[in-house]
Amino acid sequence: MNVLDGWSVGEQDSIVAALARAVEKKGPQVWLDFMGELFSYADIDRLSTRLGNSLTALGVSAGDTVVTFLDNSPDAIICMFAIMKLGAVNVPINTGYRGEFLRHQVNDSGANLVIAESDYAERVMEIADALADVKLLLYRGEEPEIKGSHLPVAPLREYLGADDTPIAVAVRPSDLACLIYTSGTTGPAKGCMVSHNFMCNLARQNNEIFAVTSEDIFWTCLPLFHLNAIATSILASLLACSRVAVVPRFSVSSFWPEIVRSRATISSVLGTMATLIAKAPDTEASRAAYRQIRVAQGAPWPPDVALKWKERFGIQTEVAARLFGITEACVVTQVSVYEKVPPGSSGKRSRYFDVRIVDDDDNELPPGVPGEVVCRPRMPHIMFEGYWRRPEATQAVMRNMWMHMGDIGKFDENGYFYFVDRKKDYLRRRGENISSFEMEATFAAHPELQEVAVHAVLSELSEDDIKVTAVLRTGATLTEEDLCRWCLDKVPYFAVPRYIEFRSELPKNPVGRVLKYQLRDEGATPATWDFDKANISVKRR
Repeated sequence: MNVLDGWSVGEQDSIVAALARAVEKKGPQVWLDFMGELFSYADIDRLSTRLGNSLTALGVSAGDTVVTFLDNSPDAIICMFAIMKLGAVNVPINTGYRGEFLRHQVNDSGANLVIAESDYAERVMEIADALADVKLLLYRGEEPEIKGSHLPVAPLREYLGADDTPIAVAVRPSDLACLIYTSGTTGPAKGCMVSHNFMCNLARQNNEIFAVTSEDIFWTCLPLFHLNAIATSILASLLACSRVAVVPRFSVSSFWPEIVRSRATISSVLGTMATLIAKAPDTEASRAAYRQIRVAQGAPWPPDVALKWKERFGIQTEVAARLFGITEACVVTQVSVYEKVPPGSSGKRSRYFDVRIVDDDDNELPPGVPGEVVCRPRMPHIMFEGYWRRPEATQAVMRNMWMHMGDIGKFDENGYFYFVDRKKDYLRRRGENISSFEMEATFAAHPELQEVAVHAVLSELSEDDIKVTAVLRTGATLTEEDLCRWCLDKVPYFAVPRYIEFRSELPKNPVGRVLKYQLRDEGATPATWDFDKANISVKRR
């Protein structure tokens, strides 16, 4: 039977089992390279077991959620494995979050324990009175400044432990490994329940597409609160028994020196990062690394950027032409690195998913006709298990027992898939999905705004720039720059809008819904204020 014709069990795996196999096979071998600080498979196994035993003493057990609010570091990786060894659920939070963005996700997760960088811990304590379930905050680094918070705090270093006793928890492939929060484009952000097998399968797909071997070296600057970095770098290298180099954050100037130093063959950068690297002048390091990177993974790149990477840097392929998916279903179309792909295509149907293109009534459309992309798994636990504590929302996207992906696409006569447009109203900037719902809720709290819409404007660097189009209350004296400065400590740094425009009214349809597509198409009008032309600095923390 052709695997595309029906259901199969497939390979079922857990992250804990994958680590145990790697330790048995390659224990002393270097796995993690963090800026030259090296850790073997055995090191990560031992350190995560010690922390896991300490977390057990704190009351963490199977099924519990634990929020991690951490920068890229060896401790962040150790925390992730420690939590998973207990059968608990890791809830990585975007480190740019603060205020309502942060409160919602911590509360929604139901976590009793938060592990955070010291400066991020201060943000947690600022909203401590609004956190319903958190009982303890472990901070990494220096003791945070405490301003009358009732929340107990303690240093993470005191819980790194020394107890090497194996953790006797049987973690199944179907058990939840993470809650990965969506951008919340049509309401508050929802937690995607992601199983161990889901994450292992995503890593396995990544390795299949790019023909990864144990000789490859992954490199990522992407944050460890993203599924991308966790699955397609950390776990992908784990399954391949290879090596992964992780850096704290993206830097144009240090990119090529780090690639050369780490000897990376597979790099992960998002669209805007790829553009900035392509526009940077040649250096001794970039010339030395020519043809060293055979695969550059990341969000879809503009064709001219992909061409520059191939011609200037000698890469074999970039990921945009190899796969398509979303957090809930991950990779539903794919193609091997060895297969030529038509321009604009993202491969063919994956053997793991049944993928169709349908109209608004869920009737399948013929090749060449765009429609909504829907899918369903061909194997157990390779798609999300639903939205955390939101069965109604889960059922809504599973209409007619198909996952409605919220994107528009088409297949050609030869089975190649093409992404056409986004159906959902969401924003993507600097590699981050941003909730327009939460952004609008934030700006609506300003006393001088009567109405507000937050929407995308096409950026010259790819992805989106953010624009706030608003109506002022009668008698308001607020300026666009005033509004921008007001929002700096209320939204994540990457969500600070580039454009702001005040209007007398917002365009709406007959039932009163703001026509965001019209605002998006109008873009930056002559009346629009531009952040890039103002003298305002934004702190990344």
